[in-house]
Amino acid sequence: MADVLIVGGGPAGAATAWFLARSGAQVTILDRARFPRDKPCAEYLSPQASRILEAMGALALVENAGAAKLGGMLVRAPNGEHIRGDFAAEHGFSGFRDRGLAIRRRVLDALLLERARAAGVEVLEHTRVTDLVRDVTGRTIGVRTLSPDGAASDVRARLTIGADGLRSVIARSLGVARRLPWPRRIAFVTHYRGVRGIGERGEMHVEREGYLGIANVGGGETNVALVVPAARARQLGSDPAAYLDRWLRERPQLADRFDGAERVSRVAATGPFASAVRRAWAPGAALVGDAADFFDPFTGEGIYAALRGGEMLAPFALEALHAPTPQAADAALMAYDRTRRAEFRGKWMVERLIAAAVAFPPLINHAASVLSRRKDMADLLIGVAGDFVPAREVLRPGYLLRLLIPPASRA
Repeated sequence: MADVLIVGGGPAGAATAWFLARSGAQVTILDRARFPRDKPCAEYLSPQASRILEAMGALALVENAGAAKLGGMLVRAPNGEHIRGDFAAEHGFSGFRDRGLAIRRRVLDALLLERARAAGVEVLEHTRVTDLVRDVTGRTIGVRTLSPDGAASDVRARLTIGADGLRSVIARSLGVARRLPWPRRIAFVTHYRGVRGIGERGEMHVEREGYLGIANVGGGETNVALVVPAARARQLGSDPAAYLDRWLRERPQLADRFDGAERVSRVAATGPFASAVRRAWAPGAALVGDAADFFDPFTGEGIYAALRGGEMLAPFALEALHAPTPQAADAALMAYDRTRRAEFRGKWMVERLIAAAVAFPPLINHAASVLSRRKDMADLLIGVAGDFVPAREVLRPGYLLRLLIPPASRA
């Protein structure tokens, strides 16, 4: 029996497993896929994500695999105004690196999983988890799995961790999953070759009907992610590729850049977003990464939050494993949840403010008008998105007043 079962072999699961295994825990990862596998995602890693990759011995591997380097972000508002922010700026804050990275998830996830294996983690691929196994007190003691040939079996462990993403089986089985009422958005993600004008910044193009993200992911490929309200997505029918093509053709600032470009991967859908949990633990279990919360992909928080969440959870999980009583183990997992909320709370607030601005064109237009003229403010905001500027820097009343409220309203 393993000390820890981790359901999900993506960045959250691999990072959690690596940090636990390096501290001596016996860890098994279960994942329904076979790696390498594709995953619909913006595929962006903030500058601060490189710190955790370096700790795992993965940073050089990711860079040598052809990851693109991103120096900042460009946001185009519906009125055509542009916000340009750089990670390397004069605000006094610096990240582990002054560049973000972008790389295909099929490459990144396989590399991180190999790092977990190198640390001694057992990885069972093509293994579907269908439910939790509990003892007579209701405490989680493992999971029920289904093999490709339909055989069911129970796998037991002293601690079970759900790192199984947006529609987490573990979160639902624990009864802690909840859907937030807003914003309900769906993303359509694909890759192109031959997109013109791809530079060293990631791009977000905000329109009244949604927004489009573009980023170089290395190897001559560009990640393209269209995010629209779930209600609109339900009207698309069975051909999201045709909808995406039409979206690009109908916007002059994008049509010329995609003219002649070749789509090189299928258009994959993910969402709806805005999911959370009432708490990220239960007796015998914990949640990490998107299984614990995922609000909106605009800030590109996902991969960093997954890596940092795994790094954060590991010491509390070890404390739970070594606890003398079940109650002491629960106290350790409860402390993890408090720590997680304290660390991410500010960023969650920023994400919600940005989501509100994106959903309300006059607000994002005004913010873009301000930030296009105030590079210092733009750099601070992009630094928060890069996970190295504290969220409090853009949550100060003076910053928000200038950013969100027109001068006439302030008077």
